[in-house]
Amino acid sequence: MIAAGRSACLSGFVERLRGQYDAPVGPAGRWLSGGQRQRVMLARALLRNSPILLLDEATGAVDSETEEQIHAAIDNLSGHRTMLIVAHRLSSIRHADRILVMENGRIVETGTPATLLQRDSRCRTLFSAQLTTEGLAA
Repeated sequence: MIAAGRSACLSGFVERLRGQYDAPVGPAGRWLSGGQRQRVMLARALLRNSPILLLDEATGAVDSETEEQIHAAIDNLSGHRTMLIVAHRLSSIRHADRILVMENGRIVETGTPATLLQRDSRCRTLFSAQLTTEGLAA
């Protein structure tokens, strides 16, 4: 459990809790922040040791600091299992091996992040506002 907690970047806040990994977190984890709950869920998924993880908007409702911690946790898992990441944030897909762009339930485009973001693609169009914000637009 402690190893899964470290992999999910939980140890920083868990070690400050009275009782640490045995600390009460309220009904359905209500005493935790959204980012803390997401990292707990990631740790729980790691404990199951599933060969495939599906992360649906893992950073969708968190602040930038928590987002970085979740990305670090995902990076810790990289190469150890297959991860399918559903995301609308460019930062969540930048390190992916492959991106699949779906529209109306169909795959309309596939490729590496670098390839899809550098050419005129549906992926680049979807992330154009975020590319501009990051100063990467051509």
